[in-house]
Amino acid sequence: MLTHQRRFLPSTSALAAFDSVAKLGSFSAAASELALTQGAISRQIGLLEDQLGVKLFERTNRGVELTAIGRTYAKGIGDALATIRTLSLEAMATRDDTHLRLAILPTFGTRWLMPRIPDFLAKNPAIIMDFATRIGQFDFEGSGLDAAIHIGEPNWPGTDCQFLMHELVVPVCSPSFLADNPVNRPEDLLAKPLFDMASRPRAWEHWFSSLGISEGRGGGMRFEQFSNVVQACHAGLGIALVPTFLIEPELSSGQLVRAWDHEVKSASAYYLVRPLSKMAYGPASTFAAWILEQARSFSERRPASA
Repeated sequence: MLTHQRRFLPSTSALAAFDSVAKLGSFSAAASELALTQGAISRQIGLLEDQLGVKLFERTNRGVELTAIGRTYAKGIGDALATIRTLSLEAMATRDDTHLRLAILPTFGTRWLMPRIPDFLAKNPAIIMDFATRIGQFDFEGSGLDAAIHIGEPNWPGTDCQFLMHELVVPVCSPSFLADNPVNRPEDLLAKPLFDMASRPRAWEHWFSSLGISEGRGGGMRFEQFSNVVQACHAGLGIALVPTFLIEPELSSGQLVRAWDHEVKSASAYYLVRPLSKMAYGPASTFAAWILEQARSFSERRPASA
């Protein structure tokens, strides 16, 4: 009896692949949406058709089209999957879990977020926070993480990206480097060793463009982490384009100086990112409301961009 029943219960992977192809009309588009290969999508559809004993798609030169049976099946499956997603989110929202697992950027976490975390914990004493360091996009599935702070653009597949703040960037270096390599006009920077950050690949181009400078520049060192690029500046190796709010102590103490006093709003911005599957998860929702208010208050106190 159970074996007979299983024939009418295809795997959710096959149903998700079918639903995506039915909506998008293309195996390749479905593969992109589900982050799978086109071959994997094709295999899932083949297994589903074999299990049901019917043809769901007609393969044509233009792609695929639903058969008459496929169109009827697609409508029902689409509604069923929507119901499953809703029920799953509701179940996750009501689970007895007080942990918030957050991915943070190293320097942003240390210099901006951590000084504010006591306020969050005081307002939400039942929530236990776990932190993990992540740079760039990663796969939330299987990571155990509920949310992440991201620098870049809001183009993270399968997630909800909520804007936190822009950043103002300025070129900085050590006082000794500037003394040995004077900058009398912004064009002089083109001939200096300029550091690049992996998370902000076009930052210098954007900065020069804001001054109407379109000439190319020479190459320079490239860094993955903000802390390393700041250390390179301290060592007198060159000039970095960095967010002013992250180096306020160094600028105030004179450890670093502005190579040219021109601040620009970065093309990158900070976002709170949550996987769509955890949008209803209580601790993450509570944290989202709190950090959005913190970011709004902080941005209101900052000067306007240059």
